[in-house]
Amino acid sequence: METLVSSDLDLFSDEVLLDPYPSFAELRERSAVVRMNTNDLWALTRYDTIRNAMANWAVFSSNKIAFNDQMNEVLVGTTLTTDPPDHQKMRAVLSENLSPRALRKLKGDIDAKADAMVAALMERGSFDAMDDLARALPLQVVADLIGVQGEPRANILRWGEAAFNVLGPANQRTAENFPVAGELFGWAHGVQATDLTEGSMGRAIFDAADRGEIPHETCGMIIHQYVAAGMDTTIASIGNAIALFAAHPDQFELIRQDPSLVSAAFNEVLRYEPPVNTWGRLVKEDVEVEGVLIPAGARVAVLFGAGNRDPRHYEDPDTFRVRRNPADHLSFGYGVHGCAGQGLARLEAFAVIGALARRVRRFTVGEPERGINNMTRSLDKLPVLEVDPA
Repeated sequence: METLVSSDLDLFSDEVLLDPYPSFAELRERSAVVRMNTNDLWALTRYDTIRNAMANWAVFSSNKIAFNDQMNEVLVGTTLTTDPPDHQKMRAVLSENLSPRALRKLKGDIDAKADAMVAALMERGSFDAMDDLARALPLQVVADLIGVQGEPRANILRWGEAAFNVLGPANQRTAENFPVAGELFGWAHGVQATDLTEGSMGRAIFDAADRGEIPHETCGMIIHQYVAAGMDTTIASIGNAIALFAAHPDQFELIRQDPSLVSAAFNEVLRYEPPVNTWGRLVKEDVEVEGVLIPAGARVAVLFGAGNRDPRHYEDPDTFRVRRNPADHLSFGYGVHGCAGQGLARLEAFAVIGALARRVRRFTVGEPERGINNMTRSLDKLPVLEVDPA
């Protein structure tokens, strides 16, 4: 057996959340598995270790994905925390409206919305890329899809951010966000079919329950998941993409010259700057990983952000290169619990990147402000100071 490597680093401290990569590199070089004393966790740090664990759902279970007990109790019975065989039945309803066929119908509308937004922002010349684009598009798309109207629609952004914060450990950030996440939970579990727009994805969930395909009590859970999981990661990814293109104008120019690079560029954004750096798993039985014994009942922190920059897997991993096309990045998870909404996230991001590549020659940004969230890695503000239209 290998000698156990341990660390007193707090994965959820402000310093680490603001810039996790130096800490991730240090942990990764020390061992594939590190015992995190401060958080009472076992961290998986290397690409192959992470991918193998995500594929092995029977041992690395999703029954507990949050880093605090209270939230894990709340999430019991959701697709996020249910393993096969029950997972597939619940996921089928969640995924039906997110299938490639269903998404093809949405593409034109999402592309048009993104293009109109970018065109209007070009007219203005300066704007906040987070509020006016990275948040504006997913809010419109997801709220329309679910069929959310009125006051709940105005709360979706607050709710989405809180829903990720409360997955963290029992720290101050988690405690402060529980009331806001509770508002979302209360709304989602009380919402009726008639509260949602006719013909919407939200209505379709209630229709599935009426047909007996899922129990009625799971409708609220599925809607909760659409809002909780579907918004903030997409917002983070679009914001990170814009910031990276501003910081690497030569890479943005490659996309402008060759729009077929949009998909590859977004994969590189996700690899380089994952919207979620750390995710939880519960170990169901004693398991040996890279010569280290992780005991049954242990909580595991899967460090996507460390695996995505593992030089054992990616050449020159700290360099942002849009031609790399790392389609095997870890940012959407892997295996049966791979992100159900990744197709929709891609559609939204492709629409924004494509519109920017068509309409903007170059743009100058001011100092970005990073928001600190226990789970998501996102900018809060990204001032675009001037644009040079194409």
